[in-house]
Amino acid sequence: MDEANGIISVIKPLQWTSMEVVRRIKRLTSQKKVGHAGTLDPQATGVLPICIGQATRVMEYLVDSPKTYMALVHLGVSTDSYDALGQITETKDPSYVTEQDFSTALKKYSGVFHQVPPMYSALKKDGERLYNLARAGKEVDRPPREVEIYKLKITQWDPPEVKLEIECGRGMYVRSLAYDLGIDLGCGAHLKELSRLHTGPFDISAAVSMAQVEEECQNGTWRSLLFPIDFPLLKCKAAIVQRDKEAAIRRGQGIYLGLPSRDVSTSDMYRLYSVDGEFLALLHPGKVRGLWQAQKVFRLRSWSP
Repeated sequence: MDEANGIISVIKPLQWTSMEVVRRIKRLTSQKKVGHAGTLDPQATGVLPICIGQATRVMEYLVDSPKTYMALVHLGVSTDSYDALGQITETKDPSYVTEQDFSTALKKYSGVFHQVPPMYSALKKDGERLYNLARAGKEVDRPPREVEIYKLKITQWDPPEVKLEIECGRGMYVRSLAYDLGIDLGCGAHLKELSRLHTGPFDISAAVSMAQVEEECQNGTWRSLLFPIDFPLLKCKAAIVQRDKEAAIRRGQGIYLGLPSRDVSTSDMYRLYSVDGEFLALLHPGKVRGLWQAQKVFRLRSWSP
């Protein structure tokens, strides 16, 4: 089968791992290169971008993009995994906690702060996954990591359950947030439910279920579900080049575009297109002022100079 290039925005089913979704779509579509852009725990649902073909080369930009979650925190019950799948380690009466108390506790976690990741996570310690150590009954020190929450608010107060909307950056564990809030409030807490509503430009309103993916694959129309591979990069500025400069980029040479050259960051990169509208490359400033180099070159169709 010909290689497809694009992104399917899938609603990850409950109890599936992110890699189970990848393997399922890889088998259904018969595509060789398939990956996901941001792990969701088995108990979580919501938006999981599945990158196919050359779209796997833009996964890093999706993984780094802001994400929005709906989280249901259960007060008064602590678990070893910080979520509903773990063993209960302690119970306390949380009835003394008011909505104002909870709102005050949230303020500590707005902005940049340091968070200790949970033992039940895919992070590694001396080459071993933390969740494997946790399952063996071992607990090791985990250095705090800098994370950032852009927006954090209560959307439903129904004690002992509290529903939160969280917009955050990469690497923030919502399970750890629930656990830490329980510690701060003195009653303990765990994450009961989690759904990712938004990741980068992908919103849950435009995501499809696995049942829909399977149906489209059976009908041979699954490519209609693909977002173009430049979709996650639309916030980058764009430039169009003639054939001579297209050829230079494909040869790995830098080109002059008459564009300002600034410090490298995602926002300073340019999307480069051919005169035919084909997405060619991502450019970043070169060492020579005014010279732009290709950070990634894409070959979405056959090309000859």
